[in-house]
Amino acid sequence: MPITPDTKDWTWVLERPCPECGYSAAELHYDDVPALVRRNAAAWAPVLDRADVAVRPDDTTWSALEYAAHVRDVFRIFDLRLGLIRTEDDPLFANWDQDATAVAERYNEQDPRVVAAELAAAAASVADAFAAVPPADRQRTGRRSDGARFTVTTLAQYFLHDPTHHLHDVAG
Repeated sequence: MPITPDTKDWTWVLERPCPECGYSAAELHYDDVPALVRRNAAAWAPVLDRADVAVRPDDTTWSALEYAAHVRDVFRIFDLRLGLIRTEDDPLFANWDQDATAVAERYNEQDPRVVAAELAAAAASVADAFAAVPPADRQRTGRRSDGARFTVTTLAQYFLHDPTHHLHDVAG
């Protein structure tokens, strides 16, 4: 059964803590981003080992496998976006429909072991990319087609909420 697409503008997490997962962008120190990404990725390994990893808890919620595949792709997307900010002046990010991707890529039919390996590799890449940005470049900007603008720093703050929130979603 298809999941109802998420149409929220999650950029509000830059202004206030998330009441669901407790993430607070204001408390994030940029230099902690790489370690936090790596810690998050490591926490997905036992999730992907669960016997029920592909079972949806209800008709409106992704399975843990779907969330993990999504997080893997979030790591990849933000690695690309960070690369654009570093190499172009105020780039416009390509739109990404996460829900269409989940359906097209058949997230819930993917091999959990493959997803675990790909998630770890994507996390390492984006963690290294954020670590490589010198302080003088952290105010470089990029934007989405909906008008949302990000500096390297706010991109990191915004980005880190997604894997943190989804790990919270599958806790238990």
